[in-house]
Amino acid sequence: MQKLSKKHTVLLILFLVIVWGVNWPLSKYALSFMPPVLFSGIRTLLGGVLLLVIAIPRYKRLHFRETWLIYVISAIVNVILYYGLQTIGLKYLPAGLFSAIVFLQPVLVGFFSWLWLGESMNGLKIMGLVLGFSGVGIICSGAGGLSGHISVAGILLALGSSLSWALGTIYVKKKGPSVDPIWLVALQLLIGGLFMTSLGSGVESWSDVHWTPAFMMTLLFISVFVIAIGWLVFYKLMDSGEASKVASFTFLIPLVAILTGTLFLNEPFTATLLLGLVLILLSIYFVNRKA
Repeated sequence: MQKLSKKHTVLLILFLVIVWGVNWPLSKYALSFMPPVLFSGIRTLLGGVLLLVIAIPRYKRLHFRETWLIYVISAIVNVILYYGLQTIGLKYLPAGLFSAIVFLQPVLVGFFSWLWLGESMNGLKIMGLVLGFSGVGIICSGAGGLSGHISVAGILLALGSSLSWALGTIYVKKKGPSVDPIWLVALQLLIGGLFMTSLGSGVESWSDVHWTPAFMMTLLFISVFVIAIGWLVFYKLMDSGEASKVASFTFLIPLVAILTGTLFLNEPFTATLLLGLVLILLSIYFVNRKA
């Protein structure tokens, strides 16, 4: 396991929080130009193709015959279920609210890391995870009130997306050392992207896609920075520290999503969101503080 310096860790977390935060309102915007399953497939497929260019010179590290099952399982939980459920779910809920529900993921990662990876669990960590859960819950209640309705289907899709990502994170943390990280990200995106693009081509229509310059720039940004580079950074961080500690910082991502939605999608910022922010910051402090 290669440790990162504190400075590099902070910079990578900052990058991830920003690009994964703006991803939600950008994806919500993009869905007005492309049907959800096709969009989910194309953005992950593009990200996979970009990473394949980097991965090919490392072909000796692939060992596909011995490790193909790891790539397939990772593609199912981290791409097909995670991106598929979230892209469809964004049709039912505001971007900020949906992302806040999905980012219950750090709570699940903290619990699963203790259950299956043998990571430590103490009173401070438990307190931090509960505070983070509460902060996201308060954000949900505030954003739900602003949206004027709560979609049960949207909430279930968001919870499913959160659970699949948490399981995928733990799976990669456990199996990751057996495979090359570049090939892992590239192949999970290619397998998942091909599956969803094929599925979308069958259940949706390409004639419904509006290839405007603004949409193509949005799609390119999401494919390159959010998906290709974002997943590499996420796995690098997971490999360099305890899964539950790194995951705790992702509680900040819905806040970026909500602030971006406030600026560009006219989703107002309220006292409820501010309270949620305070609880989330306390959560990160307690999860990372030594007992």
